Amino acid sequence: MTDYRQELSIIRQAMLLASDRLHRIQYEGLAVQIKPDGSPVTNADLEVNRIIQEALFAAYPDDGWLSEESPDNILRLKKNRVWILDPIDGTKPFIKSLPQFAISLALIDHGQASIGIIFNPATREYFCAVRGEPATVNGCPIHVPQIPGHRFSFLVNTGPIARSTIHIWRETANCRSLMGSIAYSLALVAAGQIDGVINIGTQNEWDIAAALLLVQTAGGIVVDRDMKPIQCNQPHPSINGIIAARPDAMPVIHQFLACLPT
Repeated sequence: MTDYRQELSIIRQAMLLASDRLHRIQYEGLAVQIKPDGSPVTNADLEVNRIIQEALFAAYPDDGWLSEESPDNILRLKKNRVWILDPIDGTKPFIKSLPQFAISLALIDHGQASIGIIFNPATREYFCAVRGEPATVNGCPIHVPQIPGHRFSFLVNTGPIARSTIHIWRETANCRSLMGSIAYSLALVAAGQIDGVINIGTQNEWDIAAALLLVQTAGGIVVDRDMKPIQCNQPHPSINGIIAARPDAMPVIHQFLACLPT
């Protein structure tokens, strides 16, 4: 099994430095721009991207890179190791000073998700997953719930789903709207604070790469909206939705999705 202690140490230092810079920018004032796809980006997004990329490539200059805030370089497809970063997942709540955002970083090593870090600088929750080891938050092991017989609670991206459908789902389970950060929402599944996430909308790899390993090492299941496994570092880094849940909640989610229009 690969020892990733050096990578984890570098990541943690970079994350803390990025968090300090992020808070400083919030204090000094955000500069917000609108990207061609209509989504916002701030100077904080760009600074976090720079800090983490520089820290990683100072140690691992031959690795590949995929980030929401960097131009995509197709050479990553030929690399054995690729880092996938969303500098701030949940930029909109970040701009509003809501604690529903996160820095999300994953390492894909020889095609396998091997490190997954989701750090919420507002709450100081540091979720960490390493392939073959238990998932943790702030150093404490976490696991999806295993208590049967209760009413499931899900976070749902309600945008692509008819209100009437959500109303039907709520007869069976507690369904609340997804948080601003899909990465942080998925981390809450791993931590046992929510039973599952249902998001049938298209996602980018940087949104969910870190959470894949985090949920899996916490004992959960992660698939796309067609219940197929998700692979990262693809030529077109988009994902056909994401479903993540404790295992005993998956039959309920499967029943929900079977009722959706194809």
